[in-house]
Amino acid sequence: MKIAISCKGDRGLDDEVSEVFARAPYFAIVDVEDGEVRSVRVFKNPVSDYSHGVGPIIVERLANEGVELVITSEVGVGASALLKEHNIGYRVVEAGKTVREAVSEALSREA
Repeated sequence: MKIAISCKGDRGLDDEVSEVFARAPYFAIVDVEDGEVRSVRVFKNPVSDYSHGVGPIIVERLANEGVELVITSEVGVGASALLKEHNIGYRVVEAGKTVREAVSEALSREA
């Protein structure tokens, strides 16, 4: 399973979940197999400072990455509909939680 987490920085599992989704400064893409983290890749959000239209661009990027689940602290109505349209689930967690904690929490809910 590929999980995308909106995060504040580029420290991977040690970073913190961002307060926002589509305008998050970074996204961590975590590959999980058999309940274990296999790899983590972080990318800088290229559209975080756009004035509008950010949600569709980010959701499309995550869909193209093969993401199946998004973890974030908030998802607006528009982004929620776009995620659903692309068959991407999402979990809302408290901002500031570490990416590692957020992934662990999401995996325990999936089990």
